[in-house]
Amino acid sequence: MSALNDPRVFFAAERTLLAWTRTSLTLMAFGFVVERFGLFVHMLLPQHSEPLQRGLSFWIGLSFIILGALSSAVAVMQYRKVLQTLQPVEIPAGYLVYLSALTNLIVAFLGVALTVYLFLGSLV
Repeated sequence: MSALNDPRVFFAAERTLLAWTRTSLTLMAFGFVVERFGLFVHMLLPQHSEPLQRGLSFWIGLSFIILGALSSAVAVMQYRKVLQTLQPVEIPAGYLVYLSALTNLIVAFLGVALTVYLFLGSLV
């Protein structure tokens, strides 16, 4: 348990969670770009009349998106562990403690949804 009785400890934990949110969004955006790069290269090839194959960029891109979703979900678990160590005096009264955690969970869910969409879209 924390014995500092200082709300700055809580805000430091929340800033860390939000930094993980940015990191996971960046990983997912990079994964999307890498995944779409294969489509771009396919369009540049002169014989692009053949069906698009799942190349290495597809799998690497999906891996980055999944990594971003997982990092977002794990960050919420870590944040919850830190919150359990804080005393009530360290959390400002009336503050919506789980709003940033909810945001991270939504980001994780959307990352999984994007992965499913890209995977199923490549089957068609």
